[in-house]
Amino acid sequence: MNVLSILRDAWFFYSRNLASIARLCLPLIALESCTRLIVEHWFGKGALPAQELLVGMVFYPLYIGALILFLDARSRGHAPPLREVLARALPLWPSLAVLAGLGTLLIMLGASLFVLPGLWIMVKIAFAEYLLVLRGLSPLAALKESFLQTRGHFLLLLGCILAVLLPLWILEAWLAAHFWAGETPPGLLAVLVDSAVGLVQLLATVVLFRCFMLCSEPAVRLEEKN
Repeated sequence: MNVLSILRDAWFFYSRNLASIARLCLPLIALESCTRLIVEHWFGKGALPAQELLVGMVFYPLYIGALILFLDARSRGHAPPLREVLARALPLWPSLAVLAGLGTLLIMLGASLFVLPGLWIMVKIAFAEYLLVLRGLSPLAALKESFLQTRGHFLLLLGCILAVLLPLWILEAWLAAHFWAGETPPGLLAVLVDSAVGLVQLLATVVLFRCFMLCSEPAVRLEEKN
């Protein structure tokens, strides 16, 4: 198990299922982007971090929960209708919203101390969403279990996360510096760019799902033997 093989497998799945992933998640990602622009227009940029957190807690749990359920079904050889996947994800929204809020606050707290603590927390809670959706754990229990299950896999997970997200962070910074020049981009263009970046960022969820399944296999086999 290494970063390159995980990225290769995840990219193969992502590219083969991109049309389904886009139909499942892209409408919600675009709606999230539109809502963010509307909130920013109404209230200005003064409370931008709080706005980002609140808007994200509304939409992010819906499409991430649906994507995780879709990944789990496809990994088992099933192809459920996308409407059914969304219907199954909807009851998970309250717990995923709480988890998203707690996770974001923990990462922000770590980042406020220094960049490295923020990255450390990001890696340690990487499995929390999968544990909540697929194992039925509560938000706090999922965070605690994620800290345990990521033990011994820190560098692997960090490499996978940075391999996907670092190029996107650089791209966003480059666009902001060379095209937006510190100004707010036109509404439609902002939504298009934000939606495209959000769709590509879903590759990180696919990559971490692959990591989660590989890291969980020894524990599952041990439970089966017992």
